[in-house]
Amino acid sequence: MGEKTPTRQEALELLHQYNDSDSLRKHAYAVEGVMRYIARKRGEDEEKWGIVGLIHDLDYERFPDQHCSKTGEILREQEWPEEYIRGAVSHGWGICSDIMPQTALEKALYAIDELTGLVVTTALIRPSKSVLDVHVKSVKNKWKDKRFAAGVDRSIIERGAEMLGVGLEELIDDTIKGMQEVAGDIGLKGFLG
Repeated sequence: MGEKTPTRQEALELLHQYNDSDSLRKHAYAVEGVMRYIARKRGEDEEKWGIVGLIHDLDYERFPDQHCSKTGEILREQEWPEEYIRGAVSHGWGICSDIMPQTALEKALYAIDELTGLVVTTALIRPSKSVLDVHVKSVKNKWKDKRFAAGVDRSIIERGAEMLGVGLEELIDDTIKGMQEVAGDIGLKGFLG
C-alpha cells in the first residue's frame, strides 16, 4: 500500500482518538480554521492546509515528551503523505523538532500556532467573550504585556511572520479572521453569536 490523501474526517477521528482534552481539540479547530483561511487567501490547497492544521498537535496530550516526533510516527503508520507529516512536524522547529519550515504551508503553521493562543486569551477577557469582536489593535495592545498570555512565545510568531513574508498586523488579522469563521467550534462566539 502507498500513501493516500487523508480526508478531514480521518484527521478528525485521529485527533479525537489521541486527544480527549476539550481545550486541545478547540486549539486544533482554531489552527485548522486559520490555516484554511490563509490557504484560501493565497490560492493554496485549503483542504490540505486545514487537515495539517487539525492534526499538528496530534501527540501533545498523550506523548508530551515526544511532541512532534510521535505525530510523525503515528501518521506514517497511517500511511499519510510525507508532505502532511513534514508540515505537522515542522511547527515545532527549534523547540521539539529539527525540521525547519520550508513551504508556505509549513511557515504559516509555524507562524500562527502560538498566535491562536494570544487571540483566544484576548477574546476571553472581552465582555462579549467572543472572537467575533476582536480586532488587530486589541491583540497588538496585549502583545506588549509579556504577563498577558505569558505562555505565548511572541518571538516564534515574529519569526514566522518574517518567514512568510508578511507583517505582524496582517498575520494577526488573518488569524483573527480564520478563527472568526470557526467561532462556534472553538467556543468563542460568546454573547455575540
